[in-house]
Amino acid sequence: MTNDLSARVRRAVADDVPAVRDVTDAAYRPYVERIGVVPQPMEADHAADVAAGKVFVTGEPVIGLVVVEAFPGHLFLDSVAVRPDAHGRGVGRRLLHFVDAHARALGLGEVRLYTNALMWENQQIYPRYGYEVVERRVEGPYDRIHYRKRLA
Repeated sequence: MTNDLSARVRRAVADDVPAVRDVTDAAYRPYVERIGVVPQPMEADHAADVAAGKVFVTGEPVIGLVVVEAFPGHLFLDSVAVRPDAHGRGVGRRLLHFVDAHARALGLGEVRLYTNALMWENQQIYPRYGYEVVERRVEGPYDRIHYRKRLA
């Protein structure tokens, strides 16, 4: 396994789809009981997201990933997933910095995301990386807090 802090972030390829599924499931499974519904990233079409160029991974083997999509004026961060056994090793930080750099490279001045209101750990993390709460909105079975980060 590569050193977590020096590993690069790269665009996922078709061979990464099983790892993308496994890392996503491992990262989000602990929330199923708490929020009472399967988090959307666990139900994503990972193969389609990889084929569309939306997924970026880090680690050999893959220990973390982000799913992003560019829209006019902003990059939407759909998912951040880090294997639980890799927590505390800077993987999430590296991925969030990559998202900022990727948005800038695309000429986008803002990153947006949302998290389930019951995933309170995220409400501690995102503000530390410059995200501000925009609104709280219930969408179907999901009670979501929407964030944005304006890039300098």
